[in-house]
Amino acid sequence: MNPLNRFGQKTKNLKLLATNRLKTFLDTADAWSIFIQGSTFVLLTGAVYLVYILQSDFEQYRLNRVNTTVGLIFLAVSAGMFFFRIFYFLFVLFRYFKYKSIKSVSDSDLPLCTVIVPAYNEGKQVWATLRSLARSNYPKEKLQLISIDDGSADDTWQWMQQAKCELGEEVEIFQQPKNMGKRHALYRGFKLGKGEVFITVDSDSEVNADTLRNLVSPFVVNPKCGAVAGNIRVLNTSKALLPRMLDVSFVLSFEFIRSAESTLNSVLCTPGALAAYRREAVFNCLDKWINQTFMGQPSDIGEDRAMTNMILKQGYHVLFQKNAIAYTNVPEKYRGLYKMFTRWGRSNVRENIEMAKYVFSGFREGSKAGTRILFMGQALKIIMCYPLLILMFYFLLSHPLLFLSSTLFGILLAATFPVIFYARKYNLRESFWAYSYSILYTFGLFWITPYAIVTANRRGWLTRKLPGQG
Repeated sequence: MNPLNRFGQKTKNLKLLATNRLKTFLDTADAWSIFIQGSTFVLLTGAVYLVYILQSDFEQYRLNRVNTTVGLIFLAVSAGMFFFRIFYFLFVLFRYFKYKSIKSVSDSDLPLCTVIVPAYNEGKQVWATLRSLARSNYPKEKLQLISIDDGSADDTWQWMQQAKCELGEEVEIFQQPKNMGKRHALYRGFKLGKGEVFITVDSDSEVNADTLRNLVSPFVVNPKCGAVAGNIRVLNTSKALLPRMLDVSFVLSFEFIRSAESTLNSVLCTPGALAAYRREAVFNCLDKWINQTFMGQPSDIGEDRAMTNMILKQGYHVLFQKNAIAYTNVPEKYRGLYKMFTRWGRSNVRENIEMAKYVFSGFREGSKAGTRILFMGQALKIIMCYPLLILMFYFLLSHPLLFLSSTLFGILLAATFPVIFYARKYNLRESFWAYSYSILYTFGLFWITPYAIVTANRRGWLTRKLPGQG
């Protein structure tokens, strides 16, 4: 083969190699990641440009609307919400800087602990969960590990038996006679548990070696501590894009918001994925918790928020431990995401109603003003969701271009704080998912709270179904 032909063949091979590598790259999550983050950047920078060139239109729109009743209401509500949100953010920010996690106490001071892992249609993940708990840096003689299969329709029980074979006496496994719901599985665990402190861990979560000892240390240091919330991160970030967005959201929700709540001794929700409770506090409200109803229907969702509420009502402190980390699986598709948020939204509506019954009373010693501000921040989101929804559609129909540009510009401003917060603590590139998530939430999940309010009495976990069950 002459040199010219060899050169041509080499060029052809290089082109083929480059094409194959490009195709492989485009088939990966990284390509989609770059595409979505790039699209988000274009949208938000485009919104900045639109806001800039439409300044006169905004001014004219405000002038036209201020002369109408609807316009005045829109301005008054918007201004009121804006100033309250600014106040609330500054309040939370101020409290955040006061937060410090409690360091682990010594082995001799650690209490006897019962870890309860309810499982339903979890498959192999429950095995990984139990193994991670068994590997904890916690005195074996002080750790009781219980897992309860809630009548799963898949191979969850087989995987629990596999964990039992491997771990031996380190784990106790039980099986419900039928699917009765997570609350009943936990109830059975509480009744079986011997520990001074109960720890609940979701069967799709895994913990760090020091998680358990860090989680229970506040009970030793603070005798008024009734419950502790763990720090939840996302486990399945490598499997899809939604988990990567949610990981940024979780970091803000836990390491920022719950840190602030903890300085007020009033974390409003201890997550099911990882939480700890003082035995006495649990048994003080256990019968009421297991028999809780809403509008005449048994409560089969929101068991974590309900338990937190009942413990707060007793006057106990509820704290957050940033150094007690659990990684949990989250939905990878929109359908699963909105179902999870709907369940959370319904629980939020129910428990805010319950909290309203005691938060303005003398439910505990010491200052209660901060707890009341936290409650009002949550309650206002619920109360104002319909007026804001109506005004949003009014703005959208009356001037769609101004609505789109101002909304995207608002997202750019609001989501920049989560970006900075996550980037400072973890990873700059991943932090930009805060922008994409904010757009998704604003345009794709805005309906969750209004829908959750009108369907708050509905039962059902919504997720955890097997393929083909809907």
